[in-house]
Amino acid sequence: MPTDPFTELWEGKKISWKKLLTFLLFSFIFSFCLFASLRQFRTNEPEDYNSYLPTERSQTGSTCAPPKSERRLTILLWTWPFGHRFTFSNCSELFDTPDCHFTTNRSWSQKADAVIMHHRDVYGDGERLARLPRLPSQRWIWFNMESPSHSPNLGAMNHLFNLTMSYRRDSDIFTPYGELQLLSQPQPFSIPPKTKMVAWVVSNWRPGSHRVKYYEELKKHIPVDVYGRHHLPLSMDMLHQTVSQYNFYLAFENSQHEDYITEKLWRNALSSGTIPVVLGPPRENYEHFLPPDSFIHVDDFASAGELAQYLQELSRDTERYQRYFQWRKWLKPVLGIGWAMQVCRACHFLQRTEASYHVVPNLSKWFV
Repeated sequence: MPTDPFTELWEGKKISWKKLLTFLLFSFIFSFCLFASLRQFRTNEPEDYNSYLPTERSQTGSTCAPPKSERRLTILLWTWPFGHRFTFSNCSELFDTPDCHFTTNRSWSQKADAVIMHHRDVYGDGERLARLPRLPSQRWIWFNMESPSHSPNLGAMNHLFNLTMSYRRDSDIFTPYGELQLLSQPQPFSIPPKTKMVAWVVSNWRPGSHRVKYYEELKKHIPVDVYGRHHLPLSMDMLHQTVSQYNFYLAFENSQHEDYITEKLWRNALSSGTIPVVLGPPRENYEHFLPPDSFIHVDDFASAGELAQYLQELSRDTERYQRYFQWRKWLKPVLGIGWAMQVCRACHFLQRTEASYHVVPNLSKWFV
């Protein structure tokens, strides 16, 4: 039956609207599926992109990230080092980080952010320490300023600590016996008047040790005044005044290990204004800490006799002698010793380092 023109036109529009609705429905379904797929992909990405950024790593393995939010950390000192009590410092006055809350009260053992354990006070307690409950986020810090030769039972400390703290430059927390401070402008240095030749202050006298044997050979060629137990008396308050009168000081370490350069050099020699004659790690190791023309190394001479001859010649040549002090126009030796300063270095490190899991697996192999 024929239709009128109006009906044909309407039927044509109906067919067009059906196509349009079908297209819109298909587009909606496709867009929804695409959105859902993209959303699922995004949820697999980390919320904290910084956790995947490259971080610095010390030679013992701890990771260092950008400074954490400033909050006051609590650090438990497990024992007073060697039983020596001291007053904790305000670390914010020494470093550009907030102060820490220090305590020796072990009731904080389950709440402290970190625990510092001094090796010589805990080396026999390895098994007991391993059984102690501890927070997963709590970091145990192995602290030692003695050389490996005087650090017994290192193997018992394996897999127990998270961080190392010692005089070694590759420690997580570097605590040197001393360091050089760059002056803002050159300053003249006055060499104390010299009236004597060679001094040595020693308390731990072991006749069979390498340093005593070297001294016994050296004194055959040049006078050496020895102070300390079993030798000339010397009180600590007179140490600098006494040593400053000598041209040279024997900064002989009790053992020879990497970076083991102690107060014998920093306090006894450099702070007294005399030239150190060093016996310890190789010259190259000393030059990580000092200018090469600031000290005399025994290894530079074939024998103690040759060293003695050089010292005698140098003491008579004022110009050559003074060259050993030229570096002091720009650099100032600063003592790093003092328990309060050392634990503040730990505070400074922890304030600037994000907590992350790390364990020192083989302390005895590393600390040699």
